[in-house]
Amino acid sequence: MSRQATSSRSLQRLCCAALAALAIGSLAACAGRSAALSDIRYDLGPQQEAASASASLPPLKVLEVSAPPTLDHDGILYRLNGDSQRSGRYAESRWTMSPARLLTQRLRTALAARATVLSGADAVPAPMLKVELTEFEQVFDTSTQSAGVLAARATLMQGGKVIAQRSFVARAPASTPDAAGGVAALRAASDDFAGQIGAWLGAQAFAGTP
Repeated sequence: MSRQATSSRSLQRLCCAALAALAIGSLAACAGRSAALSDIRYDLGPQQEAASASASLPPLKVLEVSAPPTLDHDGILYRLNGDSQRSGRYAESRWTMSPARLLTQRLRTALAARATVLSGADAVPAPMLKVELTEFEQVFDTSTQSAGVLAARATLMQGGKVIAQRSFVARAPASTPDAAGGVAALRAASDDFAGQIGAWLGAQAFAGTP
């Protein structure tokens, strides 16, 4: 066997090995990008500034928002038009935490602009706000039109007694028929809900306050 033939085969093997390494690297890069795109995490984003003209509130205990088992997870839910008995979850997008925890943070931050916000564990006599979340999902009216819908019941207590209770619904249109559009719509609905709660609390007559 000639030295030239041996050298040629060696060069071919080196080229094949280089091509194989390049292919493996490309596949790994694609897999990495695919993995990143398949686990997108969302929160509710920056808080909107509260209206400066809003009246102040007395110190308020804002309890953790509660939710049924169907909402006690990090899945982003959607519901198709005409299928009111069944909801689905986006496979590749999730919340950073459960909707109830996200809404607790949102509500406390919004109310803190008008009141001293306390937790239920604070040993301070103060009115107590309890919120029960019943709906937090993207609802499709058609295949391209949807809205973020939030429904909840709020109970205001003072001195161990219920002084007010009301059900709320907030709805905001989604700009796109996907998880990102649903998240943006639910963010807007959450801010609307926080505003409704603030206005409702402002209309209450708290004992011991002017």
